[in-house]
Amino acid sequence: MPMDAYDGVKFAFKIVSDVFFREIKVSGAHHVPLEEPCIFIVAPHANQFVDPGMVIISNPRRFSPLMAQSSFKRKIIGAAARALKAIPVIRPQDLATKGTGQLVADKESNFILNGIDTKFTQETGPRDLIVLHKTLKFEVAEVMSDTQLRLKVELNEEALQIIKDETAYKIIPHIDQSKLYEKVHERLDEGECIVIFPEGGSHDRSEMLPLKAGFAIMALGAMAENKNLKIKIVPVGLNYFHPHRFRSRAVVSYGAPITVAPELVEKYAQGGASKREAISKLLDEGYDGLRSVTVNAPNYDTLMIIATARRLYKPAAEHKLRIDQVVELNRRFLLGYKYFEKDPRLVDLAQRIKAYNNTLKYFGLRDYQVSRTQTTMYSAAPVLVSRIIKLVFLAIFGFPALLINSPLIILTLVISQKKQEEALAGSTVKIAARDVLATWKILVALVVMPLLYGFYSFLLFMYLWKHSFNHAFGLSLLVWAALPFIQYICGLVLENSIDIYKSLRPLFLSLSNPDGAAELRIMRENLSDTITTFVDENGATALSDFDIHKFDNLELKDQAESRSFLKDVKISPPNIQKWFDDRHLFNFNTDESESE
Repeated sequence: MPMDAYDGVKFAFKIVSDVFFREIKVSGAHHVPLEEPCIFIVAPHANQFVDPGMVIISNPRRFSPLMAQSSFKRKIIGAAARALKAIPVIRPQDLATKGTGQLVADKESNFILNGIDTKFTQETGPRDLIVLHKTLKFEVAEVMSDTQLRLKVELNEEALQIIKDETAYKIIPHIDQSKLYEKVHERLDEGECIVIFPEGGSHDRSEMLPLKAGFAIMALGAMAENKNLKIKIVPVGLNYFHPHRFRSRAVVSYGAPITVAPELVEKYAQGGASKREAISKLLDEGYDGLRSVTVNAPNYDTLMIIATARRLYKPAAEHKLRIDQVVELNRRFLLGYKYFEKDPRLVDLAQRIKAYNNTLKYFGLRDYQVSRTQTTMYSAAPVLVSRIIKLVFLAIFGFPALLINSPLIILTLVISQKKQEEALAGSTVKIAARDVLATWKILVALVVMPLLYGFYSFLLFMYLWKHSFNHAFGLSLLVWAALPFIQYICGLVLENSIDIYKSLRPLFLSLSNPDGAAELRIMRENLSDTITTFVDENGATALSDFDIHKFDNLELKDQAESRSFLKDVKISPPNIQKWFDDRHLFNFNTDESESE
């Protein structure tokens, strides 16, 4: 069967994801209905470009994503959007314009906005938003004249302070989204699927943003129009370990489908308060569904405590866990943490975990490296020397890749950081705007990499042509086509060099400060015992399906690490593919996998 546009985009995303990520794990894909029309609700929205790609390469169904209309204007993203038959969404904030004149407060009413040289009757209308600051937006209730507006809610103290003197403003027009809902209903009526990110824009917070009601309105509206339509809402959790870093890991988790209850459809059709109640109920079900496949911590400090506790919990720490199991365990630990959040025992335990993390920072170690300091001088020294030799050997091969790609690396960093600053300045929900970094790193690389390698090939052609080489053009073209693959291999070599470099720190500590290393190991062991006891004694209280023997049948970590590279090898395509995975290609068991 020939590849169509959708398959082409999926194939392209697969290549990009294989390069950008070390490992991608998909769980729960068997939950996806293969017949009924589906609305896939995806969260958290950590990356504008990568997130849709992760859903495409992992989803057994074809779908049409909802995408901002402004994205269609970008060459690469727009071409992908049209190939996927994406449904354009007009975002009001994309149509914001600077208002004529300036605003001043009304002396008699905080519901009234006065203007100087303004043109309210021409530029604004009911339900438009007047923007005084990125966090201050007020809906227009009535346009009274060219110089006077009535607002739906009164101005607060912050707004009054801003317009105390004459101030500039922006206008965000109200958009009628009825055409959008019509297109969505048509796709669902045809048995197709759509993908929506109900948080709205991307962000880099540790928990989901409040969900917008769009997906609930779409499902209820389509089923109200077509009584025979059975729509399933499928929650999809995107769990990235380091979403903005090159060669990180990711888990795509599909949750159990949500069936839209017929009584909710009836209430929606009634309109008024019943309609709002139905939308709210389905919205809550969608939020609960997404919580079941994501890790939602109130802040990054809590997330660090949860991650450390999960690593120190002995039954889990002693077994080799897949990254999807790590994500699920983090989620369950977080549920337990929230249940016992005010318990004095947990408060004290959290403080001890923070102290342990601060001690690790002092020594410059990661938690997974602590156990590796338990070596004598005689055993550590040979390992240290051998790894330094490996590091030098691999660096010799990896350095040319770093040198050749240095223009690409520098340009990618400069542009992505600039876009990060712009996104941070224009957003109220981003913390450090790390969510835009990966997007722009990938987009810049996709454009600049072929040009850079083409430039190198052109230089080679000029050299060969100048020296009257017979096949100058053909050889240059071959080099241009082969360079990406050669650089990818060299990049993996460099990556493994970095992993070896990170593994040197515990060996240095074993040799330079054995007493400090011993105290750190004792601190870790005591904390591990305390966490394990607390979880085993109280887990069943917070989680109804808690099982103390959950890890009994999993492979022990020391057994996994002791397996030789060629032990019990079977010659088959899956094994060959595994050999060329970057974790096995150089026969070095990296530490980075455990640090995640």
